[in-house]
This record gives sequence, structure tokens and C-alpha cells, in this order.
Amino acid sequence: MADLRTIKIDGIEVAVDPNLTLIQACEQAGVEIPRFCYHERLSIAGNCRMCLVEVVGGPPKPAASCAMQVKDLRLGPEGAPSEIRTNSPMVKKAREGVMEFLLINHPLDCPICDQGGECDLQDQAMAYGVDFSRYREPKRASEELNLGPLVETHMTRCISCTRCVRFTTEVAGITQMGQTGRGEDSEITSYLNQTLASNLQGNIIDLCPVGALVSKPYAFTARPWELTKTETIDVMDALGSAIRVDTKGREVMRILPRNHDGVNEEWISDKTRFVWDGLRRQRLDRPYIRENGKLRPASWPEALTAAARAMQGRKVAGLVGDLASTEAAFSLKTLVEGLGGTVECRTDGARLPAGNRGAYVGTATIADIDSARRILLIGTNPRDEAPVLNARIRRAWARGAQVALIGEAVDLTYDYHQHGTDRTALSGLLDQDIAGDTPGIVIVGQGALREADGAAVLATAAAVAEKAGCKLMILHTAASRVGAMDVGAVTEGGLPAAMEGAEVVFNLGADEVEIAAGPTVIYQGSHGDRGAHRADIILPGAAYTEEHGLFVNTEGRPQLAMRANFAPGEAKENWAILRALSAELGHTLPWDSLAQLRRAMVEAVPHLARIDEVAQNEAQPLEMAGMGRASFVYPVRDFYLTNAIARSSPLMAELSRMAAARGATAMAAE
Repeated sequence: MADLRTIKIDGIEVAVDPNLTLIQACEQAGVEIPRFCYHERLSIAGNCRMCLVEVVGGPPKPAASCAMQVKDLRLGPEGAPSEIRTNSPMVKKAREGVMEFLLINHPLDCPICDQGGECDLQDQAMAYGVDFSRYREPKRASEELNLGPLVETHMTRCISCTRCVRFTTEVAGITQMGQTGRGEDSEITSYLNQTLASNLQGNIIDLCPVGALVSKPYAFTARPWELTKTETIDVMDALGSAIRVDTKGREVMRILPRNHDGVNEEWISDKTRFVWDGLRRQRLDRPYIRENGKLRPASWPEALTAAARAMQGRKVAGLVGDLASTEAAFSLKTLVEGLGGTVECRTDGARLPAGNRGAYVGTATIADIDSARRILLIGTNPRDEAPVLNARIRRAWARGAQVALIGEAVDLTYDYHQHGTDRTALSGLLDQDIAGDTPGIVIVGQGALREADGAAVLATAAAVAEKAGCKLMILHTAASRVGAMDVGAVTEGGLPAAMEGAEVVFNLGADEVEIAAGPTVIYQGSHGDRGAHRADIILPGAAYTEEHGLFVNTEGRPQLAMRANFAPGEAKENWAILRALSAELGHTLPWDSLAQLRRAMVEAVPHLARIDEVAQNEAQPLEMAGMGRASFVYPVRDFYLTNAIARSSPLMAELSRMAAARGATAMAAE
């Protein structure tokens, strides 16, 4: 780290890193500097000039604090610390002038603008602007852009901060937006009127400091002050992104990202952001019992009695779905194993070794990607499996990291070296000199582990990581998987062994599993998806925004999901349904509240008490024999339709259709 340098900010001396920009130094000193174009996760543009400060002894005009580093400041007389002023008359006049220019063409849309109430331009006009305008000429108007079904544009409001352009280019890795023209004719546009082809595009809504880019599904539905805001975590993938769920009454109105430097920084995927309309549709809001081949509505006592009668004295197999909380998985395991049955959470057939946390979680953290100089992807397409993680890999690549892939060639938004597509390419790495002294990560996807030789693939990948001196990361696709494996919701031999001889299948939200005819199926879940269609008894449960729950993300970090709204109709919290069913069975679970359940769960698995901490995992040896030669197949074929909530969303269906159309072979122009 560079030696600290002492500077004066508004007369107060502070010691800062000389490589910081003035705006960063002021933030460290607790001084607020207004800005529109500057964003700490994007490159510096210096467009808006709102961050002007006075450099004492410098040029006789204010300087843009976002574009000047501390080391560029001249020392004062006789070596005195450099001084900058953020509240002098020069600065005040400069900011008023900049604000006046920004408002020349900005329309007075505040009463009808979706950004109203949470708009940077509103706030800074109040703080730094003046209460009159000298501009009497007509305002400039701009044509709206069609960026697709997610982002609505009002380009007359645009102040050309270029945050959207820099985000799509630098973070999302697409080149469909830019600025054309000069001076008064300059405008942000999409080249050739293209819609945005990225599953991170919704983040430009948050980045836009005015109302030029707003959420199309959320438009004109609510005002910020009408919403109840709940900080929770996302379950659309296994990354565990920090989110805020905004509700109005019983309805989820929108989902926004929260900052978490160790996980998602401040980005979320489009599925995370816009899946909320799926929470309203195809909901199971009351119990059902199948009679004469048809499902009929039933009361809770009737449904629980029927479920208990079906399970009593018969072999029960429990399946844990991809969106189940760790508490629900622990309750199901305790109940079913207490009846002599089996429980399995690896419903996709992944050969993840039970009890070996260093193998089913890995030894790397998400933040390790930032410092990695070598990244090897095995059987994974992170752009579809974890878009925010893929953006982090792209940033490491942009800083010089070498990325390699073993698997089918896909567009990851960055360059990589393809070692091959099959297991032979993976085993061949063990014969090469791959050792290095720079930090690296081997990322193994679920597509590499789902076949019969998945255990050998994982062992080989771990051996490659060890030989190369790299850390190992297992990239999961199911939010519930790591937590369910932590509590031991697994059966030796995997899904086939768990289902063998089962007379009753208790399906806890596993909608991606085909259950053959024969056993009685009790389905507990939130949506009328594939699992409910096969069910003989349906117990309606809460979705992820409707109950408190604990989830463990792909790096092994326990996180708390908080209830933002209530389940519809007669649907109940999942752990409470299992507790009521256990009493009906005569095998009452030893807890009466969520707090008691968590105490029992933490007593069995102590590291689950360490919320938002990543435990150190020891890498244990694995058996490498028996690996085949087949090519790797990616686990996610349609990013937008991976779970029951997403499949219930009309917006996700439209996005899936558009993605499929983009992927179709284009006809050559004649």
C-alpha cells in the first residue's frame, strides 16, 4: 500500500492514500460531494461536473473531484499540506451553474415520474440548486428507445451521465448502448435500435440518477413512500444476492439490490429483479386431496389427516426442492428419518459427497475472484447459472486474469481459452505443468457433476486445483442445496437409493423431478407447477418472500431471508406445516416455534449460527477412479424458467421467448 498523504479538506487535515481521487478522499473524511456521472464501480467519465471543488493554490477555476487524484495536488507554501474546499463561494456558485445547465432541457415531470421521491436530481436540485431559471427557450425533446420489456425510457429527461453506457459495456459486457452526436445533438441511444441482450440489464434502472430509465413492469403502480421495505436475500440462484423487497399491502411491487461487497456488490440479475409477478400467479392457496383422479379442495385438518394416514407404517422418501429453506429441510429430514424413511436434496442427480464440506462447497469465496489471476471453468456457464458472479469474473478478466473453459463454447462476455469440451480435456490437465504462484480458482458447475461419473469429475477437478495451487469453488444452481447438505438431508447412493421401494413420496417443492406412477405423492409447495400436477395431496406453503428462513449460498455463507409479505389464502409457513403434520403422525417434532427450531438446527450444525460468515472448509481426499469421456452439458438451458416461481411469471416467459428468438440462426441480408 502506498504511503499515506496528508491533505486538508475544508480546513481539517486527513491522511489518505495518494492514489484516491478527491471525491473518494472527501468521502473518507465524511464530506458529501454531489455527483451524477461518478459511480465507484464504473470507470470515470467526468461528464456532469457536479462534483466540482476548489483546489487552493491551483487553477483559478473549480476542479472535477472525480477525475483528479490526491497525488496530483501541489503542496502548499513551505511544504504545507495541499488544501481543497468543498463549500466555498466559488464551489457554491459553480454547482448552482451546473445544476442550472442540467435543468435547461429537463422536463418538469416530477408528478408523473416513477423516479419521483427517490431521484438524485430532485435531491441535489433542492440542496445545490437555485429557485429560479433564466432559461426561456423551448426545451429539447428526444425520441424514446425500445430497450425491451424490462427498461422503459424517457430520454427527454436524460442528462447524459453515461452510467448506463458504462455499465452495459464494462459490467454486463454488451455493446448495444452508446452516445451519438455532439453538443446539443448528443443523445444516449442503442445502436441499430437493438433491445438489450443481457440478463443484468435491469441494473441500469438503479444507476440512472434521473427518470430517464425506469422499470417498465413497475411503472405507475406505486410511490416509494407507499411501500414497506424489507431487507432479505434472493433464491433465484445459489449466489444469495442481498435484495430489498418492497411491498404494498400483501403484494410484492418490486425487488431491488442491496450492497454486499462479499456477494453481489450492488448488482442483481433480471430474474431476481423482475420475477415478482410470478409470486402472484398459479399460487396454491388451499389444501387439495385427489379423489377419483381429480383434485378437490380440502380443509387443513382433512389434508393433514389424509397425509398422516398415507405415511403411517409405509416407507417414505422425502425430496427437498431448490427453493426450500434450511429450516424446512431440517424439519423434513427429522420427520421422515424419524419414521424410518430417507431424505434427498440432490434431486438433479449431482454427485456431491455428503459430509465433505470442502468438496460440496469448496475452499474459495466469491470475493477471491477479485484477486484471482487464473480462473478455470469446468462444466459451467456462469452467465446463465449466476450472472452476477459472471460479472465478477469479467472484471477479473478485464484486470488481466486468464480464463479457461472446459465445456461447450458459449458467449461469456469475455475472452477465454477453451481447453476442450469433455472429461478427457479435464484429466489431461493433470499431465501438464499447471503449477503457478499466482492466485487462482477452479469453478466446477453442476453440469459436471450430474452424470454417473460426477464424483470422479469432482475428484479430478479438486486434484487439478491442488496441483495448480488454486482454490476450489462449487457453483450451485439451487439456493437450498448447500443448507440441505449441511443438515444432512442426503441418502447414501443419491436420488435412486432414496426413492427405491418408496410407497410415499413427500415432495417439498421439488418441481424439477419426474416421479413415476405408483407411490402416493404429498406435495408441499407454493405454486401449481409440475410437482402439484403429480400430487395426491397438496399442502400449500409460503414462497421465499413470505416466511423467515435461512439459506446457505454457494460459498457456504449462511444468510437470513426475512418475511416481506404474507402467503395468500390458507397457505402456511413450511416449517409450521411439517410441525403440524408430525403431531398428526404421533411423531411430534420437538419445537413449537421457529426460534426453537433454529436452536435445534444450530445445535446439530453449529456453523449455521455464524450468519453472513464463510467458514473455512478443509479439502478432504476424493476417489478419482471411474471418469468417463463424455462432453460436459450445462445444467441451465433456459435462464428465465429455472423454477416454479419463474415459470409462473408472464414476464419471464416473454424474456425466454425473446432469448430463444435471438439464439435462432439469423438469415443473411440479401
